[in-house]
Amino acid sequence: MVAYQFPPSGGSGVQRSAKFAKYLPVYGWEPVVLTRDAYRMRLRDHTLLEDLPAGMEIIRTPSRDLTALPGFLSKTGKFVAWKVLVPDGEVLWMKRALGHALTRLEKGDISCLYTTSYPYSDHLMGLKIRKVYPDLPWIADFRDEWTNNPYLLDKPHPAWRARKECMMERQVLEKADRLIANTPVMKRNFAALHPDLDLDRRMQVIPNGYDEEDFGQDRAVGAESRFTITYTGSLYQRRKPDIFLEAAGRLVGSGIIPGDLFRIRFIGSIKDGPIRRMIRQNGLDKMVEVLPYMNHRDCIDNMLRSHVLLLLEGGRGSECFYTGKLFEYIRANRPILALVPSKGAAADLIRRTRTGIICDWSDTASVERGIAELYDRWARGTLVLNPDHEEIRKYDRRVLTGKLAGILDKMAADKPS
Repeated sequence: MVAYQFPPSGGSGVQRSAKFAKYLPVYGWEPVVLTRDAYRMRLRDHTLLEDLPAGMEIIRTPSRDLTALPGFLSKTGKFVAWKVLVPDGEVLWMKRALGHALTRLEKGDISCLYTTSYPYSDHLMGLKIRKVYPDLPWIADFRDEWTNNPYLLDKPHPAWRARKECMMERQVLEKADRLIANTPVMKRNFAALHPDLDLDRRMQVIPNGYDEEDFGQDRAVGAESRFTITYTGSLYQRRKPDIFLEAAGRLVGSGIIPGDLFRIRFIGSIKDGPIRRMIRQNGLDKMVEVLPYMNHRDCIDNMLRSHVLLLLEGGRGSECFYTGKLFEYIRANRPILALVPSKGAAADLIRRTRTGIICDWSDTASVERGIAELYDRWARGTLVLNPDHEEIRKYDRRVLTGKLAGILDKMAADKPS
């Protein structure tokens, strides 16, 4: 498993490969993980290491992370990592870690190769390994789209870089034996961009999910005394709470929701200055709490203490997104207030699981109505869900890992002897 983002690194991108590694032994597969070391790791969550099988082989190599350079070098490092290096700053790690991968493969006991992005450099390592071991079955797993990533609509690459990354992407799609997409929309987009590559057959959808063990005995915690809406995760670029805070400010200002009965909580990797300005502009200083990134278990406890869970994902192209947190939201048995595209993947999942309400992410009045409805139900004691538990169970990480194991089983069986 080539996974640059792996525990003790924190953040949502880590969960997918970490949970696959946790549950693959259940299906008879022993993971050997190639990842970065923990030096200058920005977000850490050592509790995620406790999830992994005892004695699992993890090969840690120097990260070469330019975004973590100290002091006056920080801005220069980030510019080089994000604007100069292609396809991402982690290509420096990949080039140095490749030797460790090839040395480990020389033992001859590896049956399959799995690479996961982001970073896309993980897949470039797969390409280089494929040249040395052409018969080693290879799965390339895309947590997000690459050249069609919606965030590139906001800040597109220069034409020369776009062409180069398109070429890299196509090489990965051509050479990998099997491909995994995170959402059905993502799979359709890949297939539309490359109609000649038979992606309908070679690409399978395995979404993100939740780990039932993280909710053991429902992690019983007392609910907040005030009506509490909680957001967990990062806020950046188009994923921002301005419309939500404006709607909440209107409801408090008009007296529809009393300020002393209302709490909004943001948890995660969040730039303090911009969100504080939005909070002040909307008169919510006494109602909003901004907490730093915390370990996964504590984050779930905060979700379970809340009455409503906030989901934010807007902008052109975001229809294809399932954010990782959404699956824990649907398992938490708390209503979701979703500011997302109404015809996107996230909205479809919430409707199918009956776990929340959808508001137009760009329409303040729509969001205002959604918050008011949920508050009114809480005040009347009727804020309860009737979720489709059978549908929700499809996203248990153990079940989803079984799908990956099924692909591995078939690839190993088809491998030339």
